[in-house]
Amino acid sequence: MKISYNWLKQFIHIDWDSKKTGELLTDLGLEVEGITPFESVKGGLKGIVVGHVLSCVKHPNADKLKLTLVDIGGQTSLQIVCGAPNVAAGQKVPVATIGTKLYTPEGEEWTIKKGKIRGEESHGMICAEDELGLGESHDGIMILEDSLEPGTPCATLFDVENDEVFEIGLTPNRADAMSHFGVARDLKAGLLQKEIKSELITPPTSHFNVDNRSLRIDVSVEDKELAPRYCGVTLSNLIVQPSPDWLKNRLRAIGIAPKNNIVDATNYVLHDLGQPLHAFDAAKIKGAKIVVKQMPKGTKFTTLDGIERELHEEDLMICNEEKPMCIAGVFGGIHSGVSEHTTAIFLESAYFDPISVRKSAKRHGLNTDASFRFERGIDIENVEYALKRAALLIKEIAGGDITSDIVDLYTNKKNDFEVFLAFEKINKLIGQEIPKDTIKSILASLDIRVKNVTESGMGLSVPSYRGDVQRQVDVIEEILRVYGYNNVAFSKKLNASIASTSAFEDHKVQHSVGNLLAAKGYYEILTNSLTSPEYLTLLQDKAAEKKAVRLVNPLSGDLSILRKTSIFSALEVAAYNMNRKRQNLNFFEFGKTYHTVDDNRIEEKYLSILLSGATHEPSWIATASPTGFFQLKSIVETVLHKLGINDSTSRPDSSGLFTEGLSLVKGPMTLVAFGVVKKSILKTYDIKQDVLFANFNWDIILKLMNKKGITFTEISKYPEVKRDFALLLDESVTFKQVHDLAYKNERKLLRNVNLFDVYEGDKLPKGKKSYAVSFTIQDDTKTLTDKQIEKIMSKLQMGYENELNAELR
Repeated sequence: MKISYNWLKQFIHIDWDSKKTGELLTDLGLEVEGITPFESVKGGLKGIVVGHVLSCVKHPNADKLKLTLVDIGGQTSLQIVCGAPNVAAGQKVPVATIGTKLYTPEGEEWTIKKGKIRGEESHGMICAEDELGLGESHDGIMILEDSLEPGTPCATLFDVENDEVFEIGLTPNRADAMSHFGVARDLKAGLLQKEIKSELITPPTSHFNVDNRSLRIDVSVEDKELAPRYCGVTLSNLIVQPSPDWLKNRLRAIGIAPKNNIVDATNYVLHDLGQPLHAFDAAKIKGAKIVVKQMPKGTKFTTLDGIERELHEEDLMICNEEKPMCIAGVFGGIHSGVSEHTTAIFLESAYFDPISVRKSAKRHGLNTDASFRFERGIDIENVEYALKRAALLIKEIAGGDITSDIVDLYTNKKNDFEVFLAFEKINKLIGQEIPKDTIKSILASLDIRVKNVTESGMGLSVPSYRGDVQRQVDVIEEILRVYGYNNVAFSKKLNASIASTSAFEDHKVQHSVGNLLAAKGYYEILTNSLTSPEYLTLLQDKAAEKKAVRLVNPLSGDLSILRKTSIFSALEVAAYNMNRKRQNLNFFEFGKTYHTVDDNRIEEKYLSILLSGATHEPSWIATASPTGFFQLKSIVETVLHKLGINDSTSRPDSSGLFTEGLSLVKGPMTLVAFGVVKKSILKTYDIKQDVLFANFNWDIILKLMNKKGITFTEISKYPEVKRDFALLLDESVTFKQVHDLAYKNERKLLRNVNLFDVYEGDKLPKGKKSYAVSFTIQDDTKTLTDKQIEKIMSKLQMGYENELNAELR
């Protein structure tokens, strides 16, 4: 939410700088996320001065240019080349001097420099209206009044406003602060706590009078539950035109583009007081009657954005005698809005049920300033006051008359909420005793009335605009935020309960594995569980859409389902980094995926790993080698080994995500699937380099991991021995078969089996390949003899020849 400091000062006198005010607002719970300067004229006309054109002659080298001599109040006059057709001697004109910064309509900055134009020096620029940001005209230079003195800064001649705008991160419960007046109310309470007396200035409406009763619009509310209060009034003889500069500046400062004086007035009051309003063209209200009701399902209605929508039977509509004109509290219709031909309006101010407005806004995908406030609950007691304020403003800037009495349909008046506040509860929750007089002062500054006081507490009446203060603890929270969290003293004693936990709890295992991966150069990522349904088409699962968990009220179409797999979230992160010239990626993530099985929603935990690019940056001593399948396989096996899972078997992956993929399984359970992601999937993200991905089923991993704790053995005092075989094998034989057969034949002394070379070429028989395999042998009790070593190697050789049809090369 944007709050203009100049606008805020209209409600409360404060001479603090914006930074200090922002700190106080943050302490009060209205977190100021940033303060941005605003200039009604970009650059503030700095460096622009009044110039007197002393002479104007034709440029000697150009037909359409003129050579002028301009007095800007200095000791010497400036020669300036000008191409405007209306420049002439004797004029007073705005001159941008050397070094002045000007801005294009798109906001791009450029600097006036000394230069030569067609051979003649030019020491500045005589400016047009649009070049200064004072208008849109570029027909010629701007002509100023003859009485002005040369050298006068132009910033003093025009209504240039400088402002500072607070960006406030408003929490959803603080509907009362969704306006400049609401923020000023909190600011007043904060200042009083600092013993700075500051009165809240409420714009008067006592001069509101009906000029005549020439235009009456009847109003009927059919559902008083959805529209508990509805007010309206008519204004006639209006002139729709651009708003005055002060109003335009107020709206532009908070990011709203001015439209015309009628619409701008309603927007102004919306952000001024927090009350949404809507102006209907009175000539388009058929039958001179407003009916607030629901329409049949499927009724066609075209909103102001030109989109035809089908209404839901629960949508509350503002209708005329024949057809709907506005979705109540959300968006107006294209056929009833104010236009340049409007001369009379019906001005609406109402309170609509927050739940009804929220549902309608979600159904139609509309999020407006009005719905934002109605959804969170506005002040029902402020409806009529805001209507009068807007009517008086419109009359001021658009002329015309107030031509009807105010219609105010408010049958079930809402009473202020009452709550009893116990002093003991205050001290217990806050952790220290706050003087009772201080508590009363804070409550008074928040417009919370003390109705009665006893020894144990106080009976309070909470104003209607604080819909979030309904319990004793809510009042205590209000007291604390104004008293100041920073003013609560720290205790010298800290009490905490410490419970014994298992070393194998999920979060501890995650932490251990996360540290392992981080130590190996991987970065942890955290992605959104919401994703796009379009990604489901990339899965080779025809029932994927049926199995997806969909949101009932998604924020957008791109975030409408919960992810079924972690790969698409990881690829989004990879694409984001690659688009910013970060090509070498090492990521891991712990998260959850979601599925629907037999109408039951299933939640599964995962660990994912993504690799892409080179294994390391190139250097003078080593070139960069691309990350390959076996780097991923190595880190997958390292994670499993860390968790004590060493007995998995591999099989080709069948997920359809990989061109080269494996799954490590144990019985019917898949522990992890990994491989090189298909090019067709990468194309969706515009990724042009290989990506390797692994997905661990974390729930299964936790069940199967070795929970016996850390085991260790003493380092052997006796030397190890290495021997090699060059084995000629069938192409179908895998290294895993070679590895497992070695341990099958020698369990006691074999320590390691390593494949250090693979050869496949025309020098070998067809259908054959060569593996160079090394074996590490060691006895922990004594030094091995040559006889023992030869016996072991013979046993290994016989096993390979008999079971794998191998030959020694």
